[in-house]
Amino acid sequence: MEQLSSLAQLVIAVSIIIVWVFRFDNIVREFKQYGLSDLTRNLVGASKIALATILVLGIRYEVPVVAAALGMAFLMVCAQGFHVKVRNPLKKYLPSAFLLLLSLFIAAHHHGLT
Repeated sequence: MEQLSSLAQLVIAVSIIIVWVFRFDNIVREFKQYGLSDLTRNLVGASKIALATILVLGIRYEVPVVAAALGMAFLMVCAQGFHVKVRNPLKKYLPSAFLLLLSLFIAAHHHGLT
């Protein structure tokens, strides 16, 4: 189960880096569609990258993995809410829903629930 949690932590981190670094132009468009400011976008991005970093570090070191996973889960719930708000097609919901489930799994595992 530990290896599965580590894999989930890596999947989240790689996904966040790909979206927030290499596909940043999509993020800019989405946040405009949601009616959110550049400041909000930058705070969300910095938060996701910081939380993803903690998740990766948690594979090897004693860091607050549960808090990072729950923080990431919260941001993914917010993403789901904005997809609903602008009535995006289902395929737009899937990545954040998947990362939400992975985040909850990681939190549960590191809290001793799995």
